[in-house]
Amino acid sequence: MTEPIFLQGVCKDYLWGGNRLREEFGKTSGADKIAESWELACHKDGSSILKNGPDAGKTLREYLDAHGTGFLGTNCAGCTTVPVLIKLIDAKQDLSIQVHPDDDYAMRVEGEPGKTEMWYIVDAAALYYGVKQAVSKEEFARRIQEQTLPEILNRVEVTAGELYFIPSGTLHAIGAGILLAEIQQNSNTTYRVYD
Repeated sequence: MTEPIFLQGVCKDYLWGGNRLREEFGKTSGADKIAESWELACHKDGSSILKNGPDAGKTLREYLDAHGTGFLGTNCAGCTTVPVLIKLIDAKQDLSIQVHPDDDYAMRVEGEPGKTEMWYIVDAAALYYGVKQAVSKEEFARRIQEQTLPEILNRVEVTAGELYFIPSGTLHAIGAGILLAEIQQNSNTTYRVYD
């Protein structure tokens, strides 16, 4: 294909989402909420749709199956899929405090890569990023039971235009009111730690 490929995102209606992606970005969905729009996705849980060219209407997965991954460039010569997943996320409510596994653990246990991600803040609020101090396994478990885990988390007030790198293994959560673009490994594995 010599012309650019334009993609239509896949909308997800998670319970914490809002409607800013519909209102501000023109995303469409039959669901009441649009929490995420997977803009570049080739994953078993959702694949972008080609909007133009002779393959318009096919999923990106169908396109790759028919044409291969050569258009991804030389660094992806051995790839069988697109190695990244790019999303827009509208958090109307706080998300769960969560952690993603690294590649070794995720491949062994989940059968897909781990999940390192990067956030570009489009509209600001606050997020949780790591812990304030070292914490033992016992204290961590006790704080979950007592519902005091947020007290030891690093709460960060963010502003539009900032970037945050979230390596696998980092405890994190997106706070209510944040609108962000997420670039991540092509994985949907998330371990919820605390709601």
